[in-house]
Amino acid sequence: MSVDADSYKGRIVRDAVTKMLDAIGENVGREGLRETPARVQRSMGELTRGYRDDPSEWLTTFSAEGADQMVCQWYIPTYSLCEHHLLPFVGYTHIGYIPRDHLVGLSKLKRVVDMYARRLQIQERMTRQVAELLEEHLQPRGVMVVVEAEHMCMSMRGVQAPGTLTTTSAVTGDFMNVSEGSRDEFLTLLGHARRER
Repeated sequence: MSVDADSYKGRIVRDAVTKMLDAIGENVGREGLRETPARVQRSMGELTRGYRDDPSEWLTTFSAEGADQMVCQWYIPTYSLCEHHLLPFVGYTHIGYIPRDHLVGLSKLKRVVDMYARRLQIQERMTRQVAELLEEHLQPRGVMVVVEAEHMCMSMRGVQAPGTLTTTSAVTGDFMNVSEGSRDEFLTLLGHARRER
């Protein structure tokens, strides 16, 4: 799916934005709005590029070579669009996994988050999708994903509660087994990361 300037879908987006601006009573011909449909079309192409991403092309793994302890990455910047209001939700994703036989390059964790965040989303589903993809491709002993985000649909409209954070988590494997202690270790390390910020 492409919303490039010359594509059929790109023209549909520009036409839709023009109609929306007209419907809310704006003068779509005024200087500040003349290029808005084209700007929104380009912006939507960037904000929804996750639909066109194929992780099999870049999510390569390599031998864990005896690395069998938890690998964590904190504060991965996360930007997405709520599918209910097309307003942003913004925050951070925290990922931990316990390798079995395979590791993934650290930059790939950010790419996995971006692939799902750059779609129309709900936070709960996005959190689960990140965990499931890592589970499928790495086949680790376990994965834990925590996402913390502020939703503009709550901050700017509706209840208007700016600063409210929504936290979601998804866990697999060893992280689900409380007696293993992996979940506690992940949360302890996340607490340290928060204090260091």
